Amino acid sequence: MSVKLEQRDDVAILTLDRQEALNALSFAIIDEIEQAIDKVAGMPVRALIVTGAGPKAFCAGADIKELRHRSLAQQRAGIERGQAVFARLDTLKVASIAVINGYAFGGGLELALACTFRLATRNAKMGLPEIKLGLTPGYGGTQRLPRVVGEARALEMILTGRTVDAEEALRMGLVNRLVDGEAVEAGLAFAREFTVYSLPALNFARQAVQRALDVPVHEGLKIEADLGSLAFRTADAEEGMAAFSDKRKAAFRDE
Repeated sequence: MSVKLEQRDDVAILTLDRQEALNALSFAIIDEIEQAIDKVAGMPVRALIVTGAGPKAFCAGADIKELRHRSLAQQRAGIERGQAVFARLDTLKVASIAVINGYAFGGGLELALACTFRLATRNAKMGLPEIKLGLTPGYGGTQRLPRVVGEARALEMILTGRTVDAEEALRMGLVNRLVDGEAVEAGLAFAREFTVYSLPALNFARQAVQRALDVPVHEGLKIEADLGSLAFRTADAEEGMAAFSDKRKAAFRDE
């Protein structure tokens, strides 16, 4: 198996482990990622970390050898398959954190873009170089990148195929922050900043932000009102407000 899944306390860790190919995505690995996400959905965890094994790469992109000599129907099916698997991260019950350690090109960056958060080690390099092969991004890059960094920066990266380093990625908002040390430990430290809170409230907040990107502001405000009202109905909301009044730490139970 080239995808490893483990649990550390209340966090699931998905590691791409195909180091001889810089953790490149084959069609088989796409299937393994989907299976891992299915397992995470049933695990008693509060966050998911996605990273790559070894010091060189998060994921160097698609396995180009597999993309050649395929029919149009096969290419379309492959693109839609990758899109569907990565989109599963949007509907996962917990937030996901991509820890980009080294190269994240093509499908590798698209996998990171599908995660809720992105952290980068200082040796990270990111890009969508498909244009250099006469191709375009196909696993969500043309849709998620402009939502993260804006249309102008996304067009520049996609149409030139250029690579950005960790510092530039941070400046442009492609990653949330730079981290030092071992990738998984950095991801765990970041996860602890939000996993202490109520899962229902975290999910309502994620849904409100994600859905806002697809609707006008007035529709987004209705979504916010709906989800905010549901949050007030949870036992965790009552506990949180009571703890504030009592000047104590809240003991959330995800109810």
